[in-house]
Formats: sequence, structure tokens, C-alpha cells
Amino acid sequence: MPTNILMPALSPTMEKGNLAKWLKKEGDTIKSGDIIAEIETDKATMEVEAVDEGILAKILVPDGTADVAVNEIIGVIAAEGEDVKAVAAPAKAEAPKAEAAPKAAAPAPVAEAPKASEAPKAAAAPAASTSGERPFASPLAKRLAKEAGLDLAKIQGSGPHGRIVEKDIEAAKAGGTAKAAPPAAPVAAPKPAAAPLAAGMSDEAVKKLFAPDSYEEVPHDGMRKTIARRLLESKQTIPHFYLTIDCELDALLKLRAELNAAAPEKDGKPAYKLSVNDMVIKALALALRAVPEANVSWTENTMLKHKHADVGVAVSIPGGLITPVIRDACHKTLSQISNEMKDLAARAKNRKLKPEEYQGGTTAVSNLGMFGVKDFAAIVNPPHATILAVGAGEQRAVVKGGQLAVATVMSVTLSTDHRAVDGALGAELMQAFKGYIEKPMAMLV
Repeated sequence: MPTNILMPALSPTMEKGNLAKWLKKEGDTIKSGDIIAEIETDKATMEVEAVDEGILAKILVPDGTADVAVNEIIGVIAAEGEDVKAVAAPAKAEAPKAEAAPKAAAPAPVAEAPKASEAPKAAAAPAASTSGERPFASPLAKRLAKEAGLDLAKIQGSGPHGRIVEKDIEAAKAGGTAKAAPPAAPVAAPKPAAAPLAAGMSDEAVKKLFAPDSYEEVPHDGMRKTIARRLLESKQTIPHFYLTIDCELDALLKLRAELNAAAPEKDGKPAYKLSVNDMVIKALALALRAVPEANVSWTENTMLKHKHADVGVAVSIPGGLITPVIRDACHKTLSQISNEMKDLAARAKNRKLKPEEYQGGTTAVSNLGMFGVKDFAAIVNPPHATILAVGAGEQRAVVKGGQLAVATVMSVTLSTDHRAVDGALGAELMQAFKGYIEKPMAMLV
């Protein structure tokens, strides 16, 4: 029975893609796992693997076709022993329609045309398997069914166009259905492999992996659920890339000490006490002002180019974290940033912040240097396009003027949304940041 090749979804949000290039031609033998085509999505080109074996009987969507809908039929694979010409003939009869209207709806006549001869209409697959013909199932599903002693003819597929996929096999195993005839019993005798630990596992499935008395259940609160949802959304939808740079801190530490020593008294206490993090916030804000093309947010149809550098700062609080925002940080003095940050952090830990104090922002800083962390990569927090991860300042051996010397060095890593900030632009932003950190007097003028 012929098998349809469908336009794959290469990301959770993908609806359409461009079929850039076929790497196989009609008549070529296809094996499971072969790279058969290249699909373009956003700025990336991704390879598509075959999940079925046979001969590529017909290419329905040619090279260079744009906006091909997910699950649209792009080609047909004939099973071993089938007449390739007979399989391809119905598709040829419908080819002009597909070319005249290459939109997602166009392939429908192609899929319907072979109805009388039981050619590649996926919806007919479950019925075909019950009559003893080749089951419409993925190679992985076939292997799992064989190992578990299941009859594919008794399983209803939930994949695209009725294809039997892995989760259908797991459901049949759990429900005790679809057992094959007695000869299959020895196959089912070996202990089945444990289910993979994955984000999609149910609570009960995860608990079964541990002894009942070896853990304590702590229900997720609203904050933890929100953090999980937003970070998952970020990693699934934002193409991250990372830039790391080392900054020498000696001049900054000297200036910080001098400024703190010169702080006037207010109510018997210094009017301010600057931290390295306060100066990092200021340096990042000034760098965004110097490189405004990086002070952006990505939306589906536009790029939001911000007029102010509003810097969010990750603050750890019981049960999670929150990111209060220093608005227009590039135009505030270091003492203003320091005092505002102390106030926001204190109220954040008491959960007293107003929504407008932690929502929005155009970038963020996450500093784990006080915990001795040397370097790390943070996750971009939408709608930001960047986030700066700050490591600990430590004394390292450096070379200056051909001579070995000791300097206090801090590693910082910029995570960026590659849709909005390209590599060269991110590097330009990092160079500007490094300039302010290593020549901190520039932050005072």
C-alpha cells in the first residue's frame, strides 16, 4: 500500500514552511532514516527524515515551493513490490491542479483521486490494515508492536491521516488490548523496557519510577507554574544563541570603592552603597543606547525598536524568581539605580511589587556571581530579545604587553533571540558593554 509523505511540523508553532529542496528523486529507493528533503523555516534550513521504506513514486510539491501547510501531502512512497507507475499515475492526472493552486487546500484532489484503486489516501489506512494489507504505521510503532506482541490491525492510529504512532502502541499496551494470537505470547514475555522520562509523563507515571516512601509531594504554586510555562514557551519558540566575553573589573572595583567612600550621609547612613550589579545594569543600559538595533522585541509581523533601555533584574524569592524592571536605566545615575534596585528587591521578596514594576522591560540581567558561579547561559524572557548572565569576578592570569599579570576578570554571557539580534549585532552590543565595564568613568558622564 502506498504511503503519503506529509509536510512535517519542525516546531510546536509551525504552520507552514518552504520546501527548499528534494534530496531524492522519483524512482529512488527510500530507507527509514534517509534524508529526503530540506525544509526552510524562519532563518534555518532543516532536514527531513523518511519514516517509511519503499520507492519514491511521486513528488507532488516541487523544489522551491513556499508556504506549504503542515501535514500537506508532498510526495508518495510505493511499498516494496508495488507497481511504481500505477501509483504515480493518479497523481499525474491531478498535477496541473496542484501546480495551479499551490496553497494548502490544493493537494486535497490529489489525495482523493486514487479512492477507487486504494492508492495513497491516508484515511483508508486503518481499514486496509484490518484486511491483512501493509499496516499504516511508523517504523518505530511497528517495532514496538512486534516487541510487545501486539496486532497492528487491532489498533486505531491517532497520527496524521490515521498513522499508528508510538503513543498508540503505548496506549494499547497499557489497556491490554490488541494482543496478537498465541504465537505472539513468547514475544511479550520479556520484561518491557521502562517508559522514557519525559516532560509529557503523567504524575502517576513519574511516581512509579520511585519508591513510595522516597519522596515528598510539594504541589506547584501559581508562581512555579507560570515560570515553567514561560520558560518552556521561550525554549520552544525562541532560537537562542550565546556570546561570552571576559571583562576586567579592577578599574570598576576601584571606582566603586571611591564612590561609596564619597557617599554623603542621610539619616545617619550613607545615601547609597553601590554594588557591582548596579554598575552592570548601568553598563548594559548604556550599551543598548549605543547599539539601539539590539534594543528590540520580536513580534510576528514587526520589530519593536524601543526608545528606552528598561533593564529587568532577576531576583530570587522563596519558591521562584521575579524580574523587577529599572526603567530608563541609561539616564539614571548609579546611586538612583542602586537605591531603586534595593527597594524593588526588598518588595519583591515580600511579594509587594505592582504588575507595572515587573512586567515589560527591554532586556534583563541575571547575576549568579555572588554564588561563585563562573559562567552560565540564561534563558531569554519574552518579550525581551536579550538577557545577560553575569558570573563571579575572580583573579586570573592575563597577558598585558607581552607580560604575565594578574587581573580581576568577570565572564558574562549574552543570550539572544536570533530572530531579532544577529551574531554580529550581539557581538557589537557585548563590545559596548565591555567598554563601559573596563572604562567605568564613562558611566558617570
